[in-house]
Amino acid sequence: MDRQKQRMTLTAAAMLVPLLAACGSEKADGGSGAVGAERPVTGVRWSVDSVTAGGKTHQAPAGAHVTLADGRAEGSLGCNTFGADATVDGDRVRLGRTMATEMACEDTPMAFEETLARTLSGHEFRARVDGDRLTLTTDRGETVRLTKAKDARLSGTRWTVTSPRADGRAHLTFDEKKGTVAGRLGCNKVNARATVRDGHITLGPPATTRMMCEDSLMAAEKTLLRLFDGRLKYGVDHRTLTLTSENGTRVRAVAER
Repeated sequence: MDRQKQRMTLTAAAMLVPLLAACGSEKADGGSGAVGAERPVTGVRWSVDSVTAGGKTHQAPAGAHVTLADGRAEGSLGCNTFGADATVDGDRVRLGRTMATEMACEDTPMAFEETLARTLSGHEFRARVDGDRLTLTTDRGETVRLTKAKDARLSGTRWTVTSPRADGRAHLTFDEKKGTVAGRLGCNKVNARATVRDGHITLGPPATTRMMCEDSLMAAEKTLLRLFDGRLKYGVDHRTLTLTSENGTRVRAVAER
């Protein structure tokens, strides 16, 4: 097996650490749950449910996920992100040596991250899909169980704006039944009519409070106000919402957990 080190771009505060593992090579029959054109594993964000290794099953923390696409496997071990070369051949998934960031995370068990990293790195798996569930099993019996991640709902979710930057103080919540949107622009509160139809949102004129805040928040407010009194195209990708107005204003937000 090719053990050449792979590289991935990391944040400035992170370090690359190699995760050691072995390789498997035996083949297995596909079976009724084998992957294929009707049961794809690529292009899907799979949330990790658990890992079984060394005779013990470890439950995954929220946020652990894997995506296979374009010859790569990328995702999160729970806190640290990782990447590796990947090949999908029938019901066999082969992962190269994994490279991951090395950050200390308060809310994520590091023992789980180490177990998942060792299990994924440099292994060959038999993949079985059952509905929205994917099971990856090595020939030695190590198992990773995953579930297809669902997109957050547009309506009823509190969306925290990440672009423009507002220090986490700007957020919007849509209510499709009432036909409204309400939240905060960073400094001032806002509400307006909101009609959702066919991948678009039509916003009415905004009603806001009239407070003055620091310049950075007021700049973010001016950008967000350009969304109102017009038609927006929207898209939800897992927990990220993108809003694009006809005047070119683009806003991104994440769903609060």
